[in-house]
Amino acid sequence: MQGIKRKVVYVSLYELIAIGIASVGLAKLAGQELGHASVAAVAASAIAILWNLVYNTLFEYWEARQAVRGRGLMRRIAHALGFELGLVIALVPLFAWWLQVSLWQAFVLDLGLIVFFLIYTFLFNLAFDRIFGLPASALPAS
Repeated sequence: MQGIKRKVVYVSLYELIAIGIASVGLAKLAGQELGHASVAAVAASAIAILWNLVYNTLFEYWEARQAVRGRGLMRRIAHALGFELGLVIALVPLFAWWLQVSLWQAFVLDLGLIVFFLIYTFLFNLAFDRIFGLPASALPAS
């Protein structure tokens, strides 16, 4: 599976799983009701979907120009870290506003989610690539 179809399947699966987990995590970590925390999780998901499309397009553009092909451990770690850093920049202010906490408190709250999502992103990408195959940008040159 390649191109836009791959991106739509990837983002849909990733975000559906993430919304469920993030809703529960935000509710517990922020001491909020699940419904209130779920709004933040859905908003975060919408932001993450847009960021995911932009980030993965840029990453694959960069990746296609690399001499070393494939997705080894270091490339997967760099991919996950870059993606999460972009989300932190966007989501900390959102969480501070919606959960009515300071930016620092929102950042500390987000730290738990950052750790979870770093692991989740790495494992999800590994599983996704094994199930659906590598994108064209990571396939060996023929």
